[in-house]
Amino acid sequence: MKQKITVLGSTGSIGTNTLDVVARHPDQYEIFALSAATQVDLMLGQCAQFKPQFAVMASAPHAQQLAEKLKQNRLQTQVLQAQDALEIIASHPDVDAVMGAIVGAAGLAPCLAAAKAGKRLLLANKEALVVGGALFMDAVKRHGATLLPIDSEHSAIFQCLPEDSCTWADRVDSLLLTASGGPFRQRDPATLSEITPEQACAHPNFSMGRKISVDSATMMNKALEVIEARWLFDMAPEKIKVVIHPQQIVHSMVQFKDSSVLAQLGTPDMRVPIACGLAWPERIASGAPLLDFAQLAALTFEEADAKRFPGLHLSWQALRAPEGTTTVLNAANEVAVAAFLERRLSFDRIHAVNLQTLESVQPGNVSSLEDLMALDARAREQAASVARQWAL
Repeated sequence: MKQKITVLGSTGSIGTNTLDVVARHPDQYEIFALSAATQVDLMLGQCAQFKPQFAVMASAPHAQQLAEKLKQNRLQTQVLQAQDALEIIASHPDVDAVMGAIVGAAGLAPCLAAAKAGKRLLLANKEALVVGGALFMDAVKRHGATLLPIDSEHSAIFQCLPEDSCTWADRVDSLLLTASGGPFRQRDPATLSEITPEQACAHPNFSMGRKISVDSATMMNKALEVIEARWLFDMAPEKIKVVIHPQQIVHSMVQFKDSSVLAQLGTPDMRVPIACGLAWPERIASGAPLLDFAQLAALTFEEADAKRFPGLHLSWQALRAPEGTTTVLNAANEVAVAAFLERRLSFDRIHAVNLQTLESVQPGNVSSLEDLMALDARAREQAASVARQWAL
């Protein structure tokens, strides 16, 4: 039987790479549903190729445009416009696996719906754990969902850890997340205010969306990954470390209590962790080129510079703070990055907005999804106010 897949965020980088892997294995997988934000024509092409039963767009006007174009092209895909459409396609009884690739806090609700439905959840939306944390992991355990990390770093750690998670605490000394350092790894911190969105989005190794590229440049992506790793692997924050590895051949490592280290290596291609997640515990061809050791340059490692990347260290601070603080950090960062991309905020002020928002917003009680979303909204409002103070 073919596995039926829902891809949340199908027109983004992770989504298109997922569809590339699926297309290589038509005998094993079929697309049940797709979702996107605004790229109607790209979604139309995906519907023509994969013929999903459902498609969801982020707004009613874009959904209407897609529905009209599907009809013109005599395609049978149904466009869902319900308020909870994402949750419907993530938890549908016919779905076997869900790729959660929506960027930002917007991905939390459908990923949580997939977890509550006991699905095999391929998680590329780090904010589901950064924002949801304990609530999300509780749903995974309570409803018997299978959670597989798709971020290359977390997939690497997952592959290096023993299969029996009950032994991790006794056997593991620390998790070592690798980071490229982004395009400004060697740049003078005094010049960071001059950075443009185009420069920040020019990642040295990966082709990614604009928001994620900026997060890589500030190392906030790694801060979020530290938080994500804490929940994915149930590790104390102090056992999670970050090391700069510009070549990104070693995707991450696990150091054990006997001082041995296991690492997962591969070409920097997101199809590798995607294929791993789709087929686990089996292995399938990803389409990525093989790693040629004879052609490899030197592999180097460096300490993360706190002066150049102050945002990275907010992760450990937020994890030690009251529950919900990571939600505030994520919301502030999304607002700050959007302001930078719209040229309303300088690059070096992204951290200032994040830090000031953390200092201003107290989480309070966060025992439900509604509590988290209310906190998220409150943090965004405060971050927007702070960003206006720093506006260009």
